[in-house]
Amino acid sequence: MLKRICIIMLLCLLILFPFTKISSAKDSTNRNKTKHIKVPKIFNAKTHTLDNGLQIIVVENHRSPVVTHMIWYKVGAADEPQGQSGIAHFLEHLLFKGHEYKGLGSYEPGEFSKIVRKLGGEDNAFTSQDYTAYYQSVAKEHLEKMMTIEAARMRGLNVAEKDIASENKVIQEERRQRTDNNPGSLLLEQLKAALFTNHPYSIPVIGWMHEVKKLNKDQIMEFYDRYYAPNNAVLVISGDVIAQDVFDIAKRTYGILPSANTPKRKRTTSPPFIADTLITLHHENVKEPVYKRIYRVPSYRQNAGESLALEVLEEIMGGGSTSRLYKSLVIDKKLATNIGFSYQGAAWDDSILGISATPSSIDKIEELEQAISNELKKLIKEGITDEELSDSITRMQADAIYARDSLSGPAMIIGYNVITGSSLDDIENWSEYISHVSKDQIQAVAKKYLNPDMPYNHPPVTGLLLPKKLKTTKKGAE
Repeated sequence: MLKRICIIMLLCLLILFPFTKISSAKDSTNRNKTKHIKVPKIFNAKTHTLDNGLQIIVVENHRSPVVTHMIWYKVGAADEPQGQSGIAHFLEHLLFKGHEYKGLGSYEPGEFSKIVRKLGGEDNAFTSQDYTAYYQSVAKEHLEKMMTIEAARMRGLNVAEKDIASENKVIQEERRQRTDNNPGSLLLEQLKAALFTNHPYSIPVIGWMHEVKKLNKDQIMEFYDRYYAPNNAVLVISGDVIAQDVFDIAKRTYGILPSANTPKRKRTTSPPFIADTLITLHHENVKEPVYKRIYRVPSYRQNAGESLALEVLEEIMGGGSTSRLYKSLVIDKKLATNIGFSYQGAAWDDSILGISATPSSIDKIEELEQAISNELKKLIKEGITDEELSDSITRMQADAIYARDSLSGPAMIIGYNVITGSSLDDIENWSEYISHVSKDQIQAVAKKYLNPDMPYNHPPVTGLLLPKKLKTTKKGAE
């Protein structure tokens, strides 16, 4: 997923891969026999754990006197109490509303971000299903200041009732703008709700509106006290620093904080599917139809070998204008104006593989869907070529090098993967592991999870986004 990471990093977001048991990928008997060269580690990161449980990871990069400081908490929307959807995201907002901790200072609402801007830096935060993260990028001489302030709000949140009430309205408006008034977001929300039956991934990160409105201070502080603690976090710092200096600063800032009795993750499991699911959304803001198909597949944490194969398959099937689907369905058959094939392997539980296309016209949807299925059948029957495998792996390894050269990229990549189950060695050796993926492994995962001739094995959820007044003749649609 390093290719995707490079793209998302530009948008100040994330992604890569978590593993659990790399031996299933690295020691497979079905290796790519053309790859035998030992690949260097990606980041050469150094790590240390404080007595209170905080893991610290440092990537030294002396190309520019800048540093990125990130704190990643092992809690996200999928860890919320039932009926309190959106509380993880709500808490992310509230951490900018004031905090204080003895020995680390007192800060008024909004003061943290003002300090960062005054120092010429930038800061932000984001929440997902499995994590919540906060970061600052500043000149290296300001690192200790950032660590001091961030440590203070790890255990010293001090937010007024009026700020909670006002921020609740902000979040409601955010949901209206980004989801309720966005037909694409609405469709994806419904698709995930169907795909992850009986699992918290079915609940949107921003929360359901009726539950967000009812969130209160007692619920928020209980959630905060339980999960915001050094033993439930990973500190990642990338830039013009010396690792030992960072460890020393962390000890006198984060090191004074107490750990918490944070519970282990216990999530429900989605049952097997027994039928295809079709969701059709007609919306007045839709100008052109959209076709989506999503599958529930293993994450890296669940199955390293299959996930590596799916990752290379993503590059082959959806890696730009030279990919199989684009050449076949956009260039040759002209059934779509755009098409993508994506695999989201970085997750604590099940992951998503998705196919998304813009049909060339509304009356081409059924033909497009059949053509996609035909391409998958061809993949399963014939497999991939040596050239496709070699070229894809080379591109993916090149993306890893580009990620290493980024000043903030390593903090994003390492943080996201460690927080979702990878070890540091897993991340450092990704380029080596990906070189061992074979054609047989790729063909096997395609057959297991994407086989149109076995629809009740791992059936997808399909979504159609259509203009308000137009109808499709597809069976089951409105």
